[in-house]
Amino acid sequence: MHLGVDSFVAAVTDPSTGRVVGPEERMAHLLDEIALADQVGLYSFGIGEHHREEYYDSAPPVILGAAAARSSRIRLGSAVTVLSAADPVRVFQQIATLDLIAKGRIDLVVGRGSFIEAFPLFGLDLEDYDALFAEKLDLLLRIRETPHVTWSGRHRPPLTGQGVYPRPLQDPLPVWVGVGGTPESFVRAGLLGLPLMVAIIGGEPRRFAPLVELYRRAGAQAGHAPDRLQVGLHVFGFVAESTQAAADTIYPGWHEMFAKISRERGFAPPTRAQFDATSGPDGAFFMGDPETVAAKLVRVSEQLGGVDRVALQMTNPRLAHADLLRGIELLGTEVAPKVAGA
Repeated sequence: MHLGVDSFVAAVTDPSTGRVVGPEERMAHLLDEIALADQVGLYSFGIGEHHREEYYDSAPPVILGAAAARSSRIRLGSAVTVLSAADPVRVFQQIATLDLIAKGRIDLVVGRGSFIEAFPLFGLDLEDYDALFAEKLDLLLRIRETPHVTWSGRHRPPLTGQGVYPRPLQDPLPVWVGVGGTPESFVRAGLLGLPLMVAIIGGEPRRFAPLVELYRRAGAQAGHAPDRLQVGLHVFGFVAESTQAAADTIYPGWHEMFAKISRERGFAPPTRAQFDATSGPDGAFFMGDPETVAAKLVRVSEQLGGVDRVALQMTNPRLAHADLLRGIELLGTEVAPKVAGA
């Protein structure tokens, strides 16, 4: 099992001083975090895509280009690219260019996103949510297969053999499908033989076992070799010296994030009891000291029939930069060696 970090590049208020960290400083902190993840041997670092005031990740390829210059070994990628709201031609060109800069260290994780701001921002109809993704994924994979594409669809002007350049160093460029809890999404990834990145943001991770099995069964029936059907997890998590310290460090920012989302979506306000339950042995959050987090990673991998990689999403609007750096260090130096053979 490979371990990494995902970031949504949240705007941060320093918890000890109450000072709002400006966007320029936050970007500098992010690049320091990626450089440290590279140094401590983590496998990957992903950047999300959001078009909201509280996040600075609306242009992931730009951030990843800077990250490629600050690292030498770690794999870099999207977490996720909102393909439904993007042009597959431009996505491929940008990621292929990144792959050349990073000397073959780029992964493209595509999905539909968990927020909807991108749709009106780019003039798209939310009613086309699934159709947009299916069509654009088809085009993206066609471009990956060959530089000259003849293609037509409903939501984009056709291609009539134009060339799409540059081509990436990796052939083929790794394209993962990011999914939530929709069975159709798992089946689609399996039928296409694409690796699967499962976002687990609530509930119990073991409840995804039937969906992961559905993915593997669809892939096998489509004739794809088992080694092509990789499974990754994107989860909330944090590592500290003790489990109590991890929870106490993360909770204020978690409450701030989910209170805002709850207001927007008409949910009940989040509580500390809810947070503690979700951080427990069977919950969705991978929170605690290195031993606790490692044990949970191994247990969840077994429940899901084997997991190839896990990325801990550590974005938090009340997390001090020094605490995040320490969390990354512990994840790389103490947790990763414990799960390497899982």
